[in-house]
Amino acid sequence: MAKTTNAEYKILMVSLGCDKNLVDSEEMLGQLLGSGYSMTDNESEADAVIVNTCCFIEDAKKESIDTILSMARLKEDARCRALIVAGCLGHRYASQIQESIPEVDAILGTSSADKIRDVLDDLLGRKKTEERARQMEGRPEPVVVVDSADRTPLPPSRVITTGGWYEYLKIAEGCDKHCTYCAIPSVRGKYRSIPENYLLAQARYLASQGVKELILVAQETMLYGTDISGKKELPKLLHDLAAIDGIEWIRILYCYPEEITEDLICAMKAEPKVLPYLDMPVQHASDRILKRMARRTSRADLERIISRLRGEIPEIALRTTLIVGFPGESDEDFEELAAFVRKMRFDRLGVFTYSREEGTPAADFPDQIPEEVKQHRRDTIMEIQQEISREKNEALVGKTLEVITEGYLPDDGVYTGRTYRDAPGVDGLVFFTSDADLISGTMVDVTITGASEYDLTGIMTESAD
Repeated sequence: MAKTTNAEYKILMVSLGCDKNLVDSEEMLGQLLGSGYSMTDNESEADAVIVNTCCFIEDAKKESIDTILSMARLKEDARCRALIVAGCLGHRYASQIQESIPEVDAILGTSSADKIRDVLDDLLGRKKTEERARQMEGRPEPVVVVDSADRTPLPPSRVITTGGWYEYLKIAEGCDKHCTYCAIPSVRGKYRSIPENYLLAQARYLASQGVKELILVAQETMLYGTDISGKKELPKLLHDLAAIDGIEWIRILYCYPEEITEDLICAMKAEPKVLPYLDMPVQHASDRILKRMARRTSRADLERIISRLRGEIPEIALRTTLIVGFPGESDEDFEELAAFVRKMRFDRLGVFTYSREEGTPAADFPDQIPEEVKQHRRDTIMEIQQEISREKNEALVGKTLEVITEGYLPDDGVYTGRTYRDAPGVDGLVFFTSDADLISGTMVDVTITGASEYDLTGIMTESAD
């Protein structure tokens, strides 16, 4: 196989979808740059384009397809000579992509990121010698690698694309829950914990590159280790990550509420670096709808778990996501959900309208809800949450909070940052003034002087570093 070992080839990576996909993209780039390829953000300079796709819901699927088609046009009038589709869409719809988008040269599934270098070496090396033959004899079939087995762990030296002061650490692949609305188990496979030694090596590398905040992600973080040792090993992983020099904050996302244990709560209380923040998707509060979703909690369970967390960790910030318009959701079911939101007063909350995904049980359920009803219900929940969020933010006025600096807005003369209550990209920001010049990633103390539904304003008091 012809090998490409110099930087004459420039790669454009387009990463779509969730933060777990972003980790895969960064690991692929790390593998390529370690083999002599170079990166570009300029479409006209790209010798090859990799589109790491998502197909979690219909909107994500459409965005992925539109992006592939847009990148395919680069092969007509630019230097681009290879188009690779990776990730969930490629894994789930490989044959359809082959048939419908002939410009695609290779398709890599969700367990095939470790094959990216060999595939790209082959494509670019082969084209040098076969380009004329291809023009004359017609285009060969694209390379398709859709593995079902676990992929080989890639080296920890991935490319950091988040800015450098925070990064996502994916601790597991796949999911065993099989909620009736979700296609992830059929795309990502069974739950597989990533070995701790690999995670610690990656975390140490990220810390050496200046990363201060690690954000733990998976389809479900709470079950980490159960497939290896039969025990929930997340508390141990938290203790070991907290021992790494340079890491200041550790944030946990994607926590199924029924899997939260006393050991986890104790670890959060014992380790100052582990932020009092949990992203805990509950999806609904009507027992009838929760059962139809194949969720493993009832409304009473959810209220008990939330009460326990707030009792044990009074300062905890709880984020959740909900689905409205699930098949068969009655007005009474929706009112129960709205009452639950008012009662629980989540610090952060997002709402999805139900997306009918082929191949899932819920796609065949009767009583599908009209789109306009779904949107109205979403808007209603968000209006309730906006008022809750405003009240919670106003209660912070006068308090001093630690903030990680994210940037500077020269037109407004203010810095932006996040508190422990704010995950990047989904939660709020703090806009604050400072007499000192700050660089992104600097930890500072900010006294809060104002609040809106989602964001805070303040004045820096001193550096927290």
